[in-house]
Parts: sequence; C-alpha cells; structure tokens
Amino acid sequence: MNKTRNDLPEATRKAMCDLLGARLADAIDLSLQSKQAHWNVKGPQFFALHQLFDKIYEAAGEQVDDVAERIVELGGTADGTLPTTSKKTTLPAFPNGAVAAEVHLAALAGALATFGKGARAAIETAAKAGDADTADLFTEISRENDKYLWMVEAHLQ
Repeated sequence: MNKTRNDLPEATRKAMCDLLGARLADAIDLSLQSKQAHWNVKGPQFFALHQLFDKIYEAAGEQVDDVAERIVELGGTADGTLPTTSKKTTLPAFPNGAVAAEVHLAALAGALATFGKGARAAIETAAKAGDADTADLFTEISRENDKYLWMVEAHLQ
C-alpha cells in the first residue's frame, strides 16, 4: 500500500483495494464486450443497437476510471492490464464471431446482470467495512448498470 493521509484503517483500505480491483476487471471486461457488440452488430436494429452499445461502452469506461481512481485514492495501485483483467473478470465470455443482434443483446444482458450483481455485493461489503465512499461509488455504478440492463433487455422482449 502506498502512503496516504486517508484516515481509513490500512486493513480497511487494503480490503477495499482488493474489492475494487476485482470489480475493475469486470468493468474493463464490460467496456470491451460492449465495444465488441458495437463494432459487429448486424440486422434491422443496427443503428439503434450500435448507438446503445456505444453508450454502454462510454458508461463502463467512466466506471473503469472511477473504480481505478478510488483504488489509488486509498493507497493502492490500479491494475487494468489485459492479463490481470482476463484472470480476474467474473463476466461470462462474449461469444466469438457474434453478428446477430439477438446474440449481442443476450451476451450483453448476461454481462450487465453479472456486473450488477457484483456491484451490489460490493456495496454491502464496503458498507460493512465502514467505507461509505466506496459503497456510494458502487451504488452509483449499480444504478447506472441497471438502467442499461433494462434498455438491453427491452430489445429481447
């Protein structure tokens, strides 16, 4: 851990950095999966989905930055490298070669649902650890993620 004047106990900061690092991997994976869908979607809904997937990518990118910066604020080191991300992500793998809109939608719905579940668990963990700021960060992420899950699922109904 890096030195900081942050008054959270070092053990709490370390635990939060580990928690944030795990969710960082998921956020990076979500951003990559949404961009994969954005680039490759085909079909009659192309334009609307192309734009929706790009919005999800932008939101995930902001979440990546927020989570990584929180790690550093707490005295940790953010690791967003590809080897770490691929090892730590809990999101289901995005299907290779996907082109059909329904395949992209189903894959992103699964990724968003898994990401949301992880964010909600992180809220509880951070709150129990006494880190209200990290809990608040994950509350914001969860709320935004649920909005995009709703939008993606609307296309599947």
